Amino acid sequence: MAVFYDPVKRHLAIEKLVTRTGPDGQERKYYRIRPARWYGGIVTADCVGCGLLCRFCWVSDTVMNRPHDVGSFYTPKRVADSLVTLARKCKLDLLRISGGEPTIGKQHLLEVLENLRGKGYRFILETNGILIAHDESYAENLAKYDFIHVRVSLKGCSPQEFALLTGAKPEGFNLQLKALEKLVKAKVSCHPSVMASFSPKRNIQSLMERLGQISPKLAEEIEIEELILYPHVVQRLRNYKLRYFTGYAPERVPPEQV
Repeated sequence: MAVFYDPVKRHLAIEKLVTRTGPDGQERKYYRIRPARWYGGIVTADCVGCGLLCRFCWVSDTVMNRPHDVGSFYTPKRVADSLVTLARKCKLDLLRISGGEPTIGKQHLLEVLENLRGKGYRFILETNGILIAHDESYAENLAKYDFIHVRVSLKGCSPQEFALLTGAKPEGFNLQLKALEKLVKAKVSCHPSVMASFSPKRNIQSLMERLGQISPKLAEEIEIEELILYPHVVQRLRNYKLRYFTGYAPERVPPEQV
């Protein structure tokens, strides 16, 4: 019998490993800051630590499984300044935090956004939504920043798929949908994406119907995400004996998904 972990409790446990209180606010661990090809070009700060253990995740086993050993602690100002400096150098106007779950360390994230306010950049918040659903004020706090857009990455199309793909309790999927509800209510710019490589078409259609009940716009703007078959991802899928319907080699990702 499978034993599933509680996704909220795991997020909060990971938070203790990857954040700390410093003289200049809450610090968070990062392992690199880089330009990336996604969204037509974006500067990315890759943070350490996520409360989900997605079996298709692109991050390395070391980053996923050993957050206490990876990366360095950054102040919010250092993250913001590093993003802006690299964006100017690369002539890009989009910024994001990725690699792990950026909503871990709420005060850190909000201070990063505060440091970016008025700088003229658009910030993409890529999140699984678990903590936005758990924390009653998270969506309202994000609504204070009109330069952000939230991409809620759904792990599958149903509670059963969520559990299969993450190893977490199935009800975690409903938290992801709750996050979208709260963001829409708070009038935060957002859209859902879904890892659909493991989903039959009927499940995708059912998800779109559920999203439409929250907001017709969510169903219209859903982003279909498919596997990127990095060698370590392929090995991870083999280890878990997960079968997929679609996937692409890193150099053959369709332009519309970049």
